Amino acid sequence: MQTDETDRALIALLQENARLPVATLARRLGLARTTVQARLERLENTGVIAGYSVRLSQSVRPALRATALVSIEPRSGPAVLARLKSLPQVRRVHTTSGRFDLIVMIEANTTEALDETLDRIGEAKGVKGSESLIHLSTKLDRGD
Repeated sequence: MQTDETDRALIALLQENARLPVATLARRLGLARTTVQARLERLENTGVIAGYSVRLSQSVRPALRATALVSIEPRSGPAVLARLKSLPQVRRVHTTSGRFDLIVMIEANTTEALDETLDRIGEAKGVKGSESLIHLSTKLDRGD
């Protein structure tokens, strides 16, 4: 589905605060409330807007975050992904090009839990190697 400038402006407002009332969105966009409601329904029905979520403050989120860069054996992707899905501290997995095959985003409450998760990733059948990066502080978070 193609989106126009108004759709993109509506999406930008929702990315800042998905709880804004339709009337507020309409006022900020200079559109009728019914127009904004119809656009929202179209964006949701076509899958442009996949859902709405809650962003937690740093005080509530797990204390430790890390990125694991993972190299895997050829044709082992499904097995490695299944293992990663079984680890509750693994929050996101991205495929990538280059020296590493996967980027694994991890969140844990303790260094022990983080260490154990990294060990489980390294032990997974099909993993050739990994490199981990501990996140120290967040300088920019656009909530993506």
